[in-house]
Amino acid sequence: METVPTCAVPLIPKSDAVRAGHLYVVSTPIGNLGDMTFRALGVLAAVDCVAAEDTRNTARLLAHFNIQKPLVSLHEHNELGRTARLVEALKKGETLALVSDAGTPTLSDPGFILVREAIAAGIPLVPVPGASAALTLMSVSGLPTDRFLFCGFPPKKTGRRRTWIAELSTCTAPLIFYVSPHSIVGFLGELKDILGDRAAVLGREMTKVYEEFLRGSLSDLEALLQDRDRVRGECSLVVAGSRETEAAPGGRDVEALIEKGLAAGDVKPPALAKRLSVELGMDRKTLYDRIIALQTSSSD
Repeated sequence: METVPTCAVPLIPKSDAVRAGHLYVVSTPIGNLGDMTFRALGVLAAVDCVAAEDTRNTARLLAHFNIQKPLVSLHEHNELGRTARLVEALKKGETLALVSDAGTPTLSDPGFILVREAIAAGIPLVPVPGASAALTLMSVSGLPTDRFLFCGFPPKKTGRRRTWIAELSTCTAPLIFYVSPHSIVGFLGELKDILGDRAAVLGREMTKVYEEFLRGSLSDLEALLQDRDRVRGECSLVVAGSRETEAAPGGRDVEALIEKGLAAGDVKPPALAKRLSVELGMDRKTLYDRIIALQTSSSD
């Protein structure tokens, strides 16, 4: 994580004071500690206990802000068995904060089972919003943001993963994925094979010193990362949705955009196809073939 100067925990308004028997779902920074909210700090300083995905990571986070709290681990391997104990503590009036290693709990992170069981037990839940890798990437993607589909981490087994991708192929909204650095190149290739060579944006090491955003078609991103010895840092990926069923530029509109591009005179067909594929979320080779066809017909 990127560090910021250690600071005292700010006072929070009485209206935000923690309440007995409440579960607080607290978002934490995805990398830059400067993204920690005052409200989150106030809640973490006031609760009786913090349930954390990795107590070591959370202990470092709390120590940075001079907060000392009992920690209990809650991760994918123990959440089912540990939830009952935490729910009982909440029923007795204890206050509990739920955090993950980074970002918003339950979104591709542990916490869903605890939240579900707390709701079933009638325990009040309080969200404390903050950082989210998906929203961070979406805000600078340049792709439509009126709606999108958060897909999380892809399945690990190849057959199941490819079936899962195919099921997403008709979604017209942008698709957001979390991908580990060691599997990102292969995943980009699978997306290209199954979805077509769509426009995409990759966010790597977001909010940190080596933050990087790569833009282009899926094949462009694949080629860029293949040239690197190693990909470091967790990756978030947004891919343009299918244009087959939404009100996207029709055949005539695409032709008009191609003709406009060719009329400029200084744009080669390959470069024009690449640019339009990013703008329209269409397959670059398909666009290139249409450009050549229009050039040929106009010269006859």
